[in-house]
Amino acid sequence: MPARSKKQQMAAGAALAAKRGKRSKSSLKGPSRSMAKSMSQKELRKMAKTKRKGKPTSKRKKR
Repeated sequence: MPARSKKQQMAAGAALAAKRGKRSKSSLKGPSRSMAKSMSQKELRKMAKTKRKGKPTSKRKKR
């Protein structure tokens, strides 16, 4: 599943780095920490490799 915003894509990249051992898991905060716990490496890779062009900075909140 591709990322829906730039922030989501960046959080997935941080979570993926932690899963691979290139970044400490304790350095993760918020969404990236929960992504690292709940998603597989394959899912994180799909989300992290999403192109940022044309994506909003953050996801719009529902009213």
